[in-house]
Amino acid sequence: MADAVDAQVVRRARRAELGAFLKSRRARISPEAVGLPPGPRRRTPGLRREEVAQLAGIGITWYTWLEQGRNINASVQVLNAVARTLSLDAAETAHLYRLADVPTVPTAYAGSVLPEELQVILDHLEPLPGVVLSSRYDVLAHNSSYEALCPGFLLGERNVARRVFLTPECCNTYQHNWDDLRRMVGYLRGAYAKNIGDPGWEDFIAELCSESAHFASLWARNDVAIPASRTKQIRNLAVGELEMFLTSMSLPAVPHSWMQVYTPVDEVAWGKLRELLAMSEDERRRPWVEHREEFHAVAG
Repeated sequence: MADAVDAQVVRRARRAELGAFLKSRRARISPEAVGLPPGPRRRTPGLRREEVAQLAGIGITWYTWLEQGRNINASVQVLNAVARTLSLDAAETAHLYRLADVPTVPTAYAGSVLPEELQVILDHLEPLPGVVLSSRYDVLAHNSSYEALCPGFLLGERNVARRVFLTPECCNTYQHNWDDLRRMVGYLRGAYAKNIGDPGWEDFIAELCSESAHFASLWARNDVAIPASRTKQIRNLAVGELEMFLTSMSLPAVPHSWMQVYTPVDEVAWGKLRELLAMSEDERRRPWVEHREEFHAVAG
């Protein structure tokens, strides 16, 4: 019973925060900025409730209840309309979703430019390979050491999960270690729960399930996990296998993304990494080309 009461208290507090947030956002927008006449003297700055409702194409009563923190269920379509009307940025829109108790939180990195300092950090990590990934394992940024170590992850749509599950094991950068793959799919399952209904996510999961029986079986387990720092065997055809410690770090400045840094676990792995980085691009690329030509009948 105590848990139920606590949940109600939290929900009321969140709805009160939602009302205050909406009021503050409409207060910063002048009527002229959205093509409305200034009209008679206004008691408060910004747009009126009825103006927000009109511009968003929703009922004034519904919007008033939303701003008053009433116990109503706002749809994704309504929240998106309000976000557009109030000119909310990606972080503000995600905040709006959370306060309205909508689990489908839009990804703030979508269509946006990553902070320049992230690339500077990645470049200064060298010779350690480093990469920034989205919650869907899209490669958002990387350094040249990562490109040398994991060239397969930068092909096509530049998505690590697709390459891991849809690339033949003989030339896959990650060895098919069952526990590693289970954790990877578990992390995707947790991230997917925050994006249910998002067409991009739905298509992504459907594609992997249909094209990889291994992924489909792991997805069906309904396991959840978070990125963990652990040792991984990395396959690079130019130098062989490297044992690397993979460190995962969240990036609060870029919601729904995280950084991975690869560190050789011993001198053997360090030696192979140094050898790889000392090669020319053609020297690093040639073994992969020859492998595809011999075993997969694909040139280039």
